Amino acid sequence: MTSNDELIQAAVAVLNPYQVGDRWFGDVASALVTSTGQVHVGVCIDTTSGTGFCAEHAAIAAMVTAREYKIAKIVAVWRGDDGVHVVSPCGRCREFIGQIDESNLDTEVILGPDQTSALRDLLPANTWPGPLVP
Repeated sequence: MTSNDELIQAAVAVLNPYQVGDRWFGDVASALVTSTGQVHVGVCIDTTSGTGFCAEHAAIAAMVTAREYKIAKIVAVWRGDDGVHVVSPCGRCREFIGQIDESNLDTEVILGPDQTSALRDLLPANTWPGPLVP
């Protein structure tokens, strides 16, 4: 299994920030490892029209393109002036990960070199409620 450090380094390897106006492309990168051990990476694209996407979405798109759907671990990183930071997936990404495959609720989300959480613990109320009883 790919270690947290290896997955973090796979994400760092594709960080390649590019600025267009006040927008950045590739300043956040993500790496994931599937249940079969394949690693997929992606970067964010920030656009003024709101049509961009997060790095996690790009890595997941690469995974789905390879006909895989189950994520064992995922991480996102950002490089600031003071170095590389692991960043937690936003709410949209958390929901997206869970919707790709139900088993992804057990995906290990890397929150730091020695800190992880199951996706289900980062998604409050992640199941539809039952009907109201009259």
